[in-house]
Amino acid sequence: MPVIVLEARDFASPLFLVRTWEVISGCVTFSLVDSLEESELNKDPSYQSTFRIFCMFTWCFFFTLTLLIHILSIIQFHSLLPISWKNLTMTVAVFGALMCLSVSVIFPWIIIEHERVFPRPMAAAVASCLTFLAYASESCVLCRQTHEQRGYMGSKPGLLKILQLWGGCQMIPLFVEAIQDLPNRVNSWQLWVSGVSYGICIIMSVVTVVVILGDFAGQCCLPFDRFLAGFSLIGVLLYMVATVICFTKILELRDFRPIHQQTSAEMVIMETVIASITLLAFTVDLAFSIKLLCDRSHS
Repeated sequence: MPVIVLEARDFASPLFLVRTWEVISGCVTFSLVDSLEESELNKDPSYQSTFRIFCMFTWCFFFTLTLLIHILSIIQFHSLLPISWKNLTMTVAVFGALMCLSVSVIFPWIIIEHERVFPRPMAAAVASCLTFLAYASESCVLCRQTHEQRGYMGSKPGLLKILQLWGGCQMIPLFVEAIQDLPNRVNSWQLWVSGVSYGICIIMSVVTVVVILGDFAGQCCLPFDRFLAGFSLIGVLLYMVATVICFTKILELRDFRPIHQQTSAEMVIMETVIASITLLAFTVDLAFSIKLLCDRSHS
């Protein structure tokens, strides 16, 4: 079949420009970070390895995904894919903005050297911020489209589900570091309860996004709105438990040995903030789901 490409005027469209910006800035970011020397990194090895891998994976993953979307948009092959293209592009844009925002904070905070200023780490941090701005710009462009064009993931419940997935992804490096610090913990049961809660919620978020992107809602054994309401309720309950444990950890910080005091406090506060945001997202999403069920029952 002949390959259909965009018309000349489409190469100056906002979507084309911001996706090109995303690809270039993402490539520049992980290239600069990969070229960093040990002297340019934080001398404190605590948490550096895990979070550096997390940052590199984020930049590389979204660079690859955005490049594929960009190419498919140019050659107009996306209509042949068995997925909801409008939901996919919205999900990648918003999720990419959230993830790049996270790594743009983590990278200068945890990974690079603070005592001396080196040009390459600073350039990498700026490039990461530009990547976040690019994804945020694409999100704004897509959100300005009509509801039919941006799909379910562009609605408020859809955006909340992306926020829930983001919160779960942020817990992965925190949980990995907590596992490595397990011998220094007094109450290890807190770690396992939180880890199970986060894991279940991540699985639910991934399943929800896959069902929406694959247009599998009509094939569910239950009505999709009840399916989402059940997941939201479970997420609220599990994150309530995890958030309570997080605040309990804050109260227990004084019991840590001094050598672990600062790093442990930073990680616990980070986990508490993210858990609280994700709990709020699940709670609002549950309210939307209940409202939708009530509206349909009265109609």
